[in-house]
Amino acid sequence: MMEISIKKVFRAVGFSLLILWAITSLLPLCWLFISAFTPSDFMLKMPPEFNPLNFRLDNFTRLFEETDLIWPWTINTFLIAASITVFNIFFCTLAGYVFAKMEFWGRDVLFAAFLSTMMIPAQVTLIPMFLLMKKIGLYNNHAAIILPQLAGVFGVFLLRQYIKTFPGDLLDAARIDGATELQIFFKLIVPMAKPAMAVLGIFVFMGQWKSLLWPLIILQDQVKFTLEVGLATLQQQFATNYGILMAGAGFSAVPMILIFFAFQQYLTEGLTVGGSLKG
Repeated sequence: MMEISIKKVFRAVGFSLLILWAITSLLPLCWLFISAFTPSDFMLKMPPEFNPLNFRLDNFTRLFEETDLIWPWTINTFLIAASITVFNIFFCTLAGYVFAKMEFWGRDVLFAAFLSTMMIPAQVTLIPMFLLMKKIGLYNNHAAIILPQLAGVFGVFLLRQYIKTFPGDLLDAARIDGATELQIFFKLIVPMAKPAMAVLGIFVFMGQWKSLLWPLIILQDQVKFTLEVGLATLQQQFATNYGILMAGAGFSAVPMILIFFAFQQYLTEGLTVGGSLKG
Protein backbone atom coordinates (compact mmCIF):
# COMPACT_ATOMS: atom_id res chain seq x y z
CA MET A 1 0.00 0.00 0.00
CA MET A 2 2.85 2.35 0.88
CA GLU A 3 4.54 1.61 -2.47
CA ILE A 4 1.33 2.47 -4.35
CA SER A 5 1.00 5.75 -2.43
CA ILE A 6 4.60 6.72 -3.25
CA LYS A 7 3.97 6.01 -6.93
CA LYS A 8 0.87 8.21 -6.85
CA VAL A 9 2.83 11.03 -5.22
CA PHE A 10 5.61 10.84 -7.83
CA ARG A 11 3.01 10.70 -10.58
CA ALA A 12 1.21 13.76 -9.23
CA VAL A 13 4.49 15.66 -8.93
CA GLY A 14 5.47 14.65 -12.45
CA PHE A 15 2.15 15.78 -13.93
CA SER A 16 2.34 19.04 -11.99
CA LEU A 17 5.81 19.78 -13.37
CA LEU A 18 4.68 18.96 -16.91
CA ILE A 19 1.64 21.23 -16.58
CA LEU A 20 3.84 24.03 -15.22
CA TRP A 21 6.27 23.53 -18.10
CA ALA A 22 3.42 23.60 -20.64
CA ILE A 23 2.01 26.82 -19.16
CA THR A 24 5.45 28.44 -19.18
CA SER A 25 5.98 27.40 -22.81
CA LEU A 26 2.60 28.80 -23.86
CA LEU A 27 3.04 32.18 -22.15
CA PRO A 28 4.99 33.80 -25.05
CA LEU A 29 2.35 32.59 -27.54
CA CYS A 30 -0.44 33.98 -25.34
CA TRP A 31 1.44 37.27 -25.05
CA LEU A 32 1.78 37.37 -28.84
CA PHE A 33 -1.94 36.99 -29.56
CA ILE A 34 -3.03 39.26 -26.71
CA SER A 35 -0.69 41.96 -28.03
CA ALA A 36 -1.96 41.41 -31.58
CA PHE A 37 -5.54 42.17 -30.49
CA THR A 38 -4.62 44.99 -28.11
CA PRO A 39 -4.11 48.61 -29.23
CA SER A 40 -0.52 49.77 -28.79
CA ASP A 41 -1.58 52.46 -26.29
CA PHE A 42 -2.68 49.80 -23.84
CA MET A 43 0.08 47.31 -24.64
CA LEU A 44 2.95 49.75 -24.00
CA LYS A 45 1.71 50.78 -20.57
CA MET A 46 3.73 49.66 -17.57
CA PRO A 47 2.42 47.40 -16.26
CA PRO A 48 0.61 46.32 -19.45
CA GLU A 49 -3.14 46.76 -19.35
CA PHE A 50 -4.88 43.68 -20.69
CA ASN A 51 -8.63 44.07 -20.72
CA PRO A 52 -10.80 41.87 -22.97
CA LEU A 53 -13.01 44.91 -23.56
CA ASN A 54 -10.04 46.61 -25.25
CA PHE A 55 -9.51 43.83 -27.77
CA ARG A 56 -9.76 45.15 -31.33
CA LEU A 57 -8.98 44.04 -34.88
CA ASP A 58 -7.35 47.38 -35.64
CA ASN A 59 -3.82 45.92 -35.79
CA PHE A 60 -4.82 43.29 -38.35
CA THR A 61 -6.79 45.84 -40.37
CA ARG A 62 -3.80 48.18 -40.54
CA LEU A 63 -1.50 45.24 -41.32
CA PHE A 64 -3.43 44.32 -44.46
CA GLU A 65 -4.11 47.92 -45.45
CA GLU A 66 -0.55 49.23 -45.06
CA THR A 67 1.23 46.07 -46.19
CA ASP A 68 -0.19 45.22 -49.59
CA LEU A 69 2.46 42.52 -50.13
CA ILE A 70 1.39 40.34 -47.21
CA TRP A 71 -0.36 37.80 -49.48
CA PRO A 72 2.49 37.57 -52.05
CA TRP A 73 4.88 37.02 -49.12
CA THR A 74 2.62 34.26 -47.78
CA ILE A 75 2.38 32.57 -51.20
CA ASN A 76 6.17 32.78 -51.67
CA THR A 77 6.73 31.21 -48.26
CA PHE A 78 4.25 28.40 -48.90
CA LEU A 79 5.69 27.52 -52.32
CA ILE A 80 9.28 27.55 -51.04
CA ALA A 81 8.48 25.55 -47.90
CA ALA A 82 6.36 23.03 -49.82
CA SER A 83 9.03 22.55 -52.52
CA ILE A 84 11.82 22.02 -49.99
CA THR A 85 9.62 19.62 -48.01
CA VAL A 86 8.78 17.46 -51.03
CA PHE A 87 12.41 17.31 -52.19
CA ASN A 88 13.63 16.51 -48.66
CA ILE A 89 11.17 13.66 -48.23
CA PHE A 90 12.13 12.08 -51.56
CA PHE A 91 15.92 12.49 -51.45
CA CYS A 92 16.28 11.73 -47.74
CA THR A 93 14.21 8.57 -48.09
CA LEU A 94 16.23 7.51 -51.13
CA ALA A 95 19.56 8.18 -49.40
CA GLY A 96 18.32 6.53 -46.22
CA TYR A 97 17.46 3.38 -48.18
CA VAL A 98 20.89 3.31 -49.81
CA PHE A 99 22.76 3.75 -46.53
CA ALA A 100 20.53 1.30 -44.65
CA LYS A 101 20.05 -1.62 -47.04
CA MET A 102 22.66 -1.50 -49.80
CA GLU A 103 26.11 -2.98 -49.35
CA PHE A 104 29.03 -1.14 -50.95
CA TRP A 105 32.64 -0.41 -50.07
CA GLY A 106 33.09 2.44 -47.61
CA ARG A 107 29.38 2.80 -46.86
CA ASP A 108 29.72 3.26 -43.10
CA VAL A 109 32.71 5.58 -43.43
CA LEU A 110 30.88 7.69 -45.99
CA PHE A 111 27.81 7.87 -43.78
CA ALA A 112 29.90 8.85 -40.75
CA ALA A 113 31.60 11.60 -42.77
CA PHE A 114 28.22 12.77 -44.04
CA LEU A 115 26.80 12.76 -40.52
CA SER A 116 29.77 14.74 -39.16
CA THR A 117 28.70 17.73 -41.25
CA MET A 118 25.92 18.29 -38.70
CA MET A 119 28.61 19.72 -36.42
CA ILE A 120 29.30 22.58 -38.86
CA PRO A 121 27.20 25.66 -37.93
CA ALA A 122 25.01 26.87 -40.78
CA GLN A 123 26.35 30.40 -40.32
CA VAL A 124 29.81 29.24 -41.42
CA THR A 125 28.55 28.40 -44.92
CA LEU A 126 26.53 31.58 -45.47
CA ILE A 127 29.25 33.60 -47.22
CA PRO A 128 30.49 30.77 -49.50
CA MET A 129 26.88 29.89 -50.33
CA PHE A 130 26.06 33.52 -51.10
CA LEU A 131 29.08 33.88 -53.40
CA LEU A 132 28.22 30.62 -55.16
CA MET A 133 24.59 31.58 -55.74
CA LYS A 134 25.60 35.00 -57.00
CA LYS A 135 28.18 33.51 -59.37
CA ILE A 136 25.68 31.11 -60.98
CA GLY A 137 23.09 33.87 -61.35
CA LEU A 138 20.62 32.86 -58.65
CA TYR A 139 20.93 35.92 -56.44
CA ASN A 140 17.49 37.37 -55.64
CA ASN A 141 15.87 34.15 -56.85
CA HIS A 142 13.74 31.67 -54.92
CA ALA A 143 15.79 28.84 -56.43
CA ALA A 144 18.71 30.02 -54.31
CA ILE A 145 16.68 29.11 -51.22
CA ILE A 146 15.42 25.78 -52.53
CA LEU A 147 18.54 24.28 -54.17
CA PRO A 148 20.86 24.24 -51.11
CA GLN A 149 18.17 22.47 -49.09
CA LEU A 150 17.07 19.68 -51.40
CA ALA A 151 18.11 17.24 -48.67
CA GLY A 152 19.24 17.50 -45.08
CA VAL A 153 21.67 15.50 -42.97
CA PHE A 154 19.15 15.00 -40.18
CA GLY A 155 16.53 13.74 -42.64
CA VAL A 156 18.92 11.20 -44.13
CA PHE A 157 19.90 10.04 -40.65
CA LEU A 158 16.27 9.74 -39.53
CA LEU A 159 15.18 7.74 -42.58
CA ARG A 160 18.32 5.58 -42.60
CA GLN A 161 17.80 4.58 -38.98
CA TYR A 162 14.11 3.89 -39.55
CA ILE A 163 14.59 1.89 -42.75
CA LYS A 164 17.38 -0.08 -41.06
CA THR A 165 14.72 -1.72 -38.87
CA PHE A 166 12.91 -3.22 -41.89
CA PRO A 167 13.35 -7.00 -42.31
CA GLY A 168 15.97 -7.78 -44.92
CA ASP A 169 14.24 -11.06 -45.83
CA LEU A 170 11.31 -9.11 -47.28
CA LEU A 171 13.61 -7.15 -49.60
CA ASP A 172 15.50 -10.30 -50.59
CA ALA A 173 12.22 -12.02 -51.44
CA ALA A 174 11.27 -9.12 -53.68
CA ARG A 175 14.64 -9.32 -55.47
CA ILE A 176 14.18 -13.06 -55.99
CA ASP A 177 10.78 -12.33 -57.55
CA GLY A 178 12.54 -10.08 -60.06
CA ALA A 179 11.82 -6.65 -58.57
CA THR A 180 14.31 -3.92 -59.41
CA GLU A 181 15.76 -1.63 -56.74
CA LEU A 182 13.47 1.20 -57.83
CA GLN A 183 10.44 -1.07 -57.59
CA ILE A 184 11.53 -2.17 -54.13
CA PHE A 185 11.98 1.46 -53.13
CA PHE A 186 8.64 2.74 -54.37
CA LYS A 187 6.49 -0.32 -53.59
CA LEU A 188 8.03 -1.52 -50.32
CA ILE A 189 10.26 1.08 -48.71
CA VAL A 190 8.09 4.16 -49.29
CA PRO A 191 4.82 2.63 -47.94
CA MET A 192 6.57 1.24 -44.85
CA ALA A 193 8.51 4.46 -44.19
CA LYS A 194 5.47 6.76 -44.29
CA PRO A 195 5.48 7.53 -40.51
CA ALA A 196 9.10 8.72 -40.59
CA MET A 197 8.52 10.55 -43.87
CA ALA A 198 5.53 12.37 -42.36
CA VAL A 199 7.54 13.42 -39.31
CA LEU A 200 10.37 14.68 -41.51
CA GLY A 201 7.92 16.58 -43.73
CA ILE A 202 6.32 18.34 -40.75
CA PHE A 203 9.67 19.36 -39.27
CA VAL A 204 11.05 20.59 -42.59
CA PHE A 205 7.91 22.55 -43.52
CA MET A 206 7.69 24.23 -40.14
CA GLY A 207 11.39 25.06 -40.18
CA GLN A 208 11.22 26.58 -43.65
CA TRP A 209 8.06 28.54 -42.88
CA LYS A 210 9.89 30.32 -40.04
CA SER A 211 13.23 30.64 -41.86
CA LEU A 212 14.61 34.17 -41.82
CA LEU A 213 18.40 34.49 -42.10
CA TRP A 214 19.14 32.92 -45.51
CA PRO A 215 16.10 34.41 -47.32
CA LEU A 216 16.99 37.79 -45.81
CA ILE A 217 20.51 37.55 -47.26
CA ILE A 218 19.72 36.18 -50.72
CA LEU A 219 16.52 38.09 -51.60
CA GLN A 220 16.44 41.76 -52.58
CA ASP A 221 13.11 42.60 -54.23
CA GLN A 222 10.28 43.11 -51.76
CA VAL A 223 7.80 41.26 -53.93
CA LYS A 224 10.00 38.13 -53.65
CA PHE A 225 10.32 38.25 -49.87
CA THR A 226 9.15 35.40 -47.70
CA LEU A 227 6.69 36.14 -44.91
CA GLU A 228 9.30 36.30 -42.15
CA VAL A 229 11.56 38.61 -44.16
CA GLY A 230 8.62 40.81 -45.09
CA LEU A 231 7.47 41.08 -41.49
CA ALA A 232 11.01 42.06 -40.48
CA THR A 233 10.70 45.11 -42.75
CA LEU A 234 7.77 46.35 -40.64
CA GLN A 235 10.28 47.45 -37.99
CA GLN A 236 11.16 51.08 -38.64
CA GLN A 237 14.40 52.82 -37.75
CA PHE A 238 13.08 55.32 -35.20
CA ALA A 239 9.64 53.98 -34.28
CA THR A 240 8.00 50.59 -34.47
CA ASN A 241 4.28 49.90 -34.35
CA TYR A 242 4.35 46.87 -32.10
CA GLY A 243 0.64 46.25 -32.60
CA ILE A 244 1.06 45.72 -36.35
CA LEU A 245 4.27 43.74 -35.74
CA MET A 246 2.49 41.42 -33.30
CA ALA A 247 -0.45 41.06 -35.70
CA GLY A 248 1.96 40.01 -38.45
CA ALA A 249 3.68 37.54 -36.14
CA GLY A 250 0.29 36.13 -35.13
CA PHE A 251 -0.76 35.83 -38.78
CA SER A 252 2.48 33.94 -39.49
CA ALA A 253 2.02 31.63 -36.49
CA VAL A 254 -1.54 30.54 -37.32
CA PRO A 255 -0.57 28.10 -40.15
CA MET A 256 1.97 26.42 -37.88
CA ILE A 257 -0.61 26.00 -35.12
CA LEU A 258 -3.11 24.51 -37.59
CA ILE A 259 -0.47 22.13 -38.97
CA PHE A 260 0.40 21.02 -35.44
CA PHE A 261 -3.19 20.15 -34.57
CA ALA A 262 -3.86 18.57 -37.96
CA PHE A 263 -0.79 16.31 -37.90
CA GLN A 264 -0.20 15.83 -34.18
CA GLN A 265 -0.81 12.08 -34.54
CA TYR A 266 2.21 11.91 -36.87
CA LEU A 267 4.29 13.87 -34.37
CA THR A 268 3.29 11.33 -31.72
CA GLU A 269 4.34 8.53 -34.05
CA GLY A 270 7.57 10.45 -34.61
CA LEU A 271 8.36 10.17 -30.92
CA THR A 272 7.95 6.42 -31.28
CA VAL A 273 10.16 6.49 -34.37
CA GLY A 274 12.84 8.39 -32.46
CA GLY A 275 12.58 5.97 -29.55
CA SER A 276 13.07 2.95 -31.83
CA LEU A 277 16.17 4.24 -33.68
CA LYS A 278 19.15 1.95 -33.49
CA GLY A 279 22.74 2.73 -34.33
